Amino acid sequence: MEQERSRVIQEFVPGKQVTLAHVIANPDAMLYTKLGIKEAGAIGILTLTPTETAIIAADIATKAASVELGFLDRFTGSLIVVGDVSAVEMAVEAVNEVLSQKLRFTPALVTKS
Repeated sequence: MEQERSRVIQEFVPGKQVTLAHVIANPDAMLYTKLGIKEAGAIGILTLTPTETAIIAADIATKAASVELGFLDRFTGSLIVVGDVSAVEMAVEAVNEVLSQKLRFTPALVTKS
């Protein structure tokens, strides 16, 4: 009997927006291992469209606070920053603020877990 296959289509909505801005404070060490990034006090996750905005966001984040880049992908618009909790919060908020105020992006609610 043949198995049913699922088909996934990825679609981007045109526009300028921060679609996710989340801070994970004090994550389990296993998360760092699974992501293949250096352990720190917090992880900041951002997704952006257009996807190339991840490059601009990385520049804003690293200039706004003492964070390091954990991951950046200009093809998916994903950015992960790591550092202590307050620095990661500051970096994520700065990205949201600069993109919305200077480049007229729609910001995301900054969430935290």
